[in-house]
Amino acid sequence: MKAILVPLSDTSGMPSMVRCAGLVGTQFDSHIEGAYVRAEPSVILASDDTGATTPALIESFEREDAARAERLQQAFLSACSEVGAGALASVTEVGGVGGGLGGYGRLFDLIVVGRPGREADSPPMTTLETALFDTGRALLIAPPTAPDSVSKNIVIAWNGSSETARTIGLALPLLLKADKVTVVTVDTGVVTGPDGGGVVEYLSRHGITAERDDVAAGSRGAGEAMLDEVYKLGGDLMVKGGYTRSRLRQTIFGGPTSHILANAEIAVFMAH
Repeated sequence: MKAILVPLSDTSGMPSMVRCAGLVGTQFDSHIEGAYVRAEPSVILASDDTGATTPALIESFEREDAARAERLQQAFLSACSEVGAGALASVTEVGGVGGGLGGYGRLFDLIVVGRPGREADSPPMTTLETALFDTGRALLIAPPTAPDSVSKNIVIAWNGSSETARTIGLALPLLLKADKVTVVTVDTGVVTGPDGGGVVEYLSRHGITAERDDVAAGSRGAGEAMLDEVYKLGGDLMVKGGYTRSRLRQTIFGGPTSHILANAEIAVFMAH
């Protein structure tokens, strides 16, 4: 994991995102890049009620956007220095050419985003979804409060799916460095596929010792039961495939991914 991307924004989640990026980056001597994603003034101003996209308005917008980019980039570099990752950090700007964040993120091993919340200044779901579905890369979803550790005690949320199998493969560098790894399966949250014992055996072939833990959900949803077990085990990172059920179905009816994205208080390593 030599290349880590952190999309920059004015949100309450940024301190935790930088902390998580630093905790992972210092383990692998990674390059950590803070990217400001530029907005297109013609698109933003076209949504104005007046519909007036004059040259003066565009110039004003671009000036404010440049000032915001400078402020966020400097704040990112300072925050990286505070967590001991200053020597690993750099900043850049990303525009619409090349696919924006979704395209640029394909050049990184890991993209660190914040966990969306209900508050107005919480990290946006749109950034998470763009990174998850458009980059083909793994995400590290930072919890609202900056954690003390990430990936010392890893819990794999195993449900038998191809999404989770792929996520485990992408997480192998972290799993190899972990002090403890547990493969947790919730009985109501599985699809047709291997059981947790098969995952334990697979990991052993990579030199990773893992324990198997099968959980009965009872009256709880699968996502709630999984989070309860992660906290019980003292996990500081959950490895989970994103949206085994369709995104639309989870939006309407709920599901494990939706519950975890709304409630996890630890970092989550996720891919689709």
